[in-house]
Amino acid sequence: MKGKTDTKRKVPRRLMNKARNRRMLPEKSAREIVLESDWKPKTTLGKQVLEGKVTDINQIFEKGIKISEPQIVDLLLPNLKNEIIYIGGSSGKGGGIRRTASKRTTRMHKSGRRFRVTVMVVVGNENGYVGVGVGAGPPGKHRDVIDKAIQKAKLNLIPVRRGCGSWECGCGTMHSIPFESFGKCASVKIKLMPAPKGIGLTVSNEIKKVMRLAGISDIWCKSRGQRSTRMNLIRAVFNALKNINDYRLEPEKEEELGIITGKV
Repeated sequence: MKGKTDTKRKVPRRLMNKARNRRMLPEKSAREIVLESDWKPKTTLGKQVLEGKVTDINQIFEKGIKISEPQIVDLLLPNLKNEIIYIGGSSGKGGGIRRTASKRTTRMHKSGRRFRVTVMVVVGNENGYVGVGVGAGPPGKHRDVIDKAIQKAKLNLIPVRRGCGSWECGCGTMHSIPFESFGKCASVKIKLMPAPKGIGLTVSNEIKKVMRLAGISDIWCKSRGQRSTRMNLIRAVFNALKNINDYRLEPEKEEELGIITGKV
């Protein structure tokens, strides 16, 4: 019919091919990004990792060397994942708190209010390594603040000791933790307890993020204190996981509990 126009918008062939090629290109891993960048290591450990003399992150933790450059973790653990802990909150309708990914704080200055946002991130490979980091910055740069928290979490990476310490299970696999562990941060005290296989993560949603990235699938916990302060809660959980590595057992007992430290 005359007078009737086509409302469909035609996409140029050049843009369609460009979008199709973008979808077909594989995503680059963190290792490839580091190798393509102009990273110049400043520490002896970084130079050894870049030269290929250190190829396993377990060698670093066994010698007790501190990781001072996040690129080291990117090269040795290229499949690292991250989760944001919802530490902020705003008042919702009818009371209560609507949780947000960042916490905003305010300080008074002679020129007016100055705002600042804080973000907490957990990183891990879901196979025996986990780290927690906190980043802060101006409110208009959330992406930069998250990246800063991720870099700090990589520097705080620790190996997680896993096993089966539940008397109800005794399967000897690494689905839980080998024994009870305690952690503390400010007023928050937490107790992690091994659970039998199939129980799952019977903890709060934010603690589940830490356990999943650490490679733990079954666990119980008890907590006391101001648990609504989620930054202290996650730090207490991280402290409890770190304290598991301080215990020393006989080789026969470790084999009985199926204890494995780090990745498999």
